[in-house]
Amino acid sequence: MTHPATATPRGEKHAARRATLGSYLGATLEYYDFILYGTAASLIFPTVFFSQVEPATGVVLSFLTLAVGYVMRPLGAILFGHFGDRLGRKQMLIVTMLLMGAASVGIGAVPSGESIGQAAAVILVALRALQGIAVGGEWAGASLMAMEHARPRRRGLAGSIVASGGPSGAVLATLVFSLVSLLPQEALIGWGWRLPFLASGVIVVVALVVRAGVAESPEFVAARRQRGAVRIPIVATLAGSRRSVLVVVLCALAPFFAQSVTATFGLRYAVAHGNDQASVLLMLTVSNFLTIFATIGSAALSDRFGRVRTMVAGYVLGAVLVWPALILLGVANIGAVLLAVLILQPLVNATVAGPLAAFMAELFPVRTRFTGVGVSYQLASSLAGFAPLVATALVAAGGGTTTLLALLMTALALTGIVAAASSARIRVVDPGTDATPTTTEPSSPGEADRTKDPT
Repeated sequence: MTHPATATPRGEKHAARRATLGSYLGATLEYYDFILYGTAASLIFPTVFFSQVEPATGVVLSFLTLAVGYVMRPLGAILFGHFGDRLGRKQMLIVTMLLMGAASVGIGAVPSGESIGQAAAVILVALRALQGIAVGGEWAGASLMAMEHARPRRRGLAGSIVASGGPSGAVLATLVFSLVSLLPQEALIGWGWRLPFLASGVIVVVALVVRAGVAESPEFVAARRQRGAVRIPIVATLAGSRRSVLVVVLCALAPFFAQSVTATFGLRYAVAHGNDQASVLLMLTVSNFLTIFATIGSAALSDRFGRVRTMVAGYVLGAVLVWPALILLGVANIGAVLLAVLILQPLVNATVAGPLAAFMAELFPVRTRFTGVGVSYQLASSLAGFAPLVATALVAAGGGTTTLLALLMTALALTGIVAAASSARIRVVDPGTDATPTTTEPSSPGEADRTKDPT
């Protein structure tokens, strides 16, 4: 591996490009598998695994299995963050990819409830838990590998390319599911839904080949050489970066909740109000495709104008536009559904999610960054994992209207504004040292504020 201190500019650029590509492909695969489950949980699993109960109860039980994956994500972040901060980013990313691929192929092979009874649901939940653990370790490692290979003033862009793996995986998942949804309903329920999950085995091989050739993060290597590894990263994170954890969770809740509502509850809500299932999936595919570029664009803006300013713009848009967007989801017109998901995803979510990866990384020191970013991010994801259940309950409590749901999403956006603004008061200090910031070259106005002595 080329030493970061002696690498040529061409070698550094090549390593950065390969790290970004490997992280992007891995994130795309992980989120393809994870989002594929959400789509199936909304449309297929109530019939396949919970046909012995009332349809409404089957939907709730299916959404609960979906939530299991989100609940397990913080555990994955702690587990892989521990070894990622001690042994390195690269090894953990190989393990998470293999784990996710195995779990997804397993889901595609689980017998139906009619075949083996309640054991089918138990196996499904266990495999969903493995998915959650894998994703919990994947995202932080992938984003850090890309950003820690990049130049400081391009970290927003590098992190956003990995973040765009989320909508890329969603595009792939919804596109594949749209195709199998063209099958007759009996064939779709019987075997068609399994094909996208089984295809993960092919995708994981391609992604592993690329990721295996990526060099370890030079920033991590330099930090470990200079200071050694932190003994228990989660303890160091909670002791020295509690405020950073809280800020990240509060900043991430609004976009994560909105994404979960759109991809699961919104899908079912639009279909229940008279829209064709395959057409709604196609609209989500279009929206996710545009979100890829919107995410990268907003991150590039954050490199120029600052993370906080860009994210606050997204929160403001979300607080205002969520109201008409949710109303449009309930209109029996596919054009209205398309407009709704375009508002919620490429316009609102991408504006916040684009800068989010670099924003989080800049709040934690290198030696505990994998754990800090992973745990914070996944705590927010876990809370947002209950969004379909919360949305369903709020719509029912509101007499079928989305007023209460819109109020909650507006409140989350306002919370994000306050949290993002407060990040300028956080000072990043390497655990085990004196009060010396670990970042020496600020990459954004927000980071510049944090690297100054507050006195």
